[in-house]
Amino acid sequence: PVINIRHVPLSNTWSMLAKRIVDIIGSIVGIIIFSPVMLIAALLIKITSKGPVIFAQERVGLHNKPYQMYKFRTMYLQNENAEKKAWTVKDDPRVTKVGKFLRRTSIDELPQLFNILIGQMSLVGPRPERPQFVEQFKEEIPRYMVKHQVRPGLTGWAQINGLRGNTSIEKRVEYDLYYIENWTMTFDIKIMFLTIFRGFINENAY
Repeated sequence: PVINIRHVPLSNTWSMLAKRIVDIIGSIVGIIIFSPVMLIAALLIKITSKGPVIFAQERVGLHNKPYQMYKFRTMYLQNENAEKKAWTVKDDPRVTKVGKFLRRTSIDELPQLFNILIGQMSLVGPRPERPQFVEQFKEEIPRYMVKHQVRPGLTGWAQINGLRGNTSIEKRVEYDLYYIENWTMTFDIKIMFLTIFRGFINENAY
């Protein structure tokens, strides 16, 4: 597939540096503020189902490089093939009772603050996908691979506009590309502000 894009503000070194500084400070502050929530979530996971508290899953990040994205485990233990088969669906039997709550409130995403701190992700950016879905979407959706020219985000323009979970991937990509081509620090702050007030509760989370 052909990759084309009009303009990527984050290709500017100073813009990249400014965003990275905000990511480092923001992730440290987030880890401190949400540490009690993360501790409670970890305890609930541990006492209600067998398996590790943290779930690491391969995602595709900046410049198409794979990395391990961290989440709180929300599913029962399963073999790798079962985990890879598809996105979760409504009343998915793989999801634990605690997991349903963590997904709906987005608490399961909080460990990604550590991905941000070490430079694999950003506070704001396109949400990352698993390699098998990237291979599929790059053939089906024009300009899909453009989203990998920036770091993937904990939240994004698509997500605060309701495009999370079982929603149109084409529409999500459209919003991601708009974000990439129109990035400013003010835009990032706006997205983070809106995430706090309307982005945490995920109506499409199963």
